[in-house]
Amino acid sequence: EVQFVESGGGLVQAGGSLRLSCAVSGFTFVQYAIGWFRQAPGKEREGVSCITPADGDTYYADSVKGRFTIASDNAKNTVYLQMNNLRPEDTAVYYCAASSTTAQAMGRMRSRWFEYWGQGTQVTVSS
Repeated sequence: EVQFVESGGGLVQAGGSLRLSCAVSGFTFVQYAIGWFRQAPGKEREGVSCITPADGDTYYADSVKGRFTIASDNAKNTVYLQMNNLRPEDTAVYYCAASSTTAQAMGRMRSRWFEYWGQGTQVTVSS
C-alpha cells in the first residue's frame, strides 16, 4: 500500500521559512521522481519542485528558484522542501507526489505524470 506522510505546513509571516517533509512507503523510492505541487484557491495546481532521489537531479519552477530547496534522504524515504523568504503568493495547499516516469516528470512536471499523491498540507503566508 502506497502511503504519504506530509508535514511541516503552517502559518508564517512574509519573509519567513518553513520546511515540508514527505515520507513515503509502498514503492521503491529511488525508482521514482518525487515532487511538490501546490494549489491555491481558484487556481490550477502548479508544479513547484521535483527530485529524482537516485541521482539528486532537481527541478524548480521559476517562481521559487533561489528561495526553495528540495532534498531527499534515501535512507528514510523522505523528501524535504525547504522554503525560505516566503511570500503571500506562496499560500496554497502543498501536495507531495510520485512519478515512475521520471524523465517526463522532471522535464515539465505536469500532474498527469504523477500517479501517487499525498493528502496535502496547508501553507499560509501572511503579509
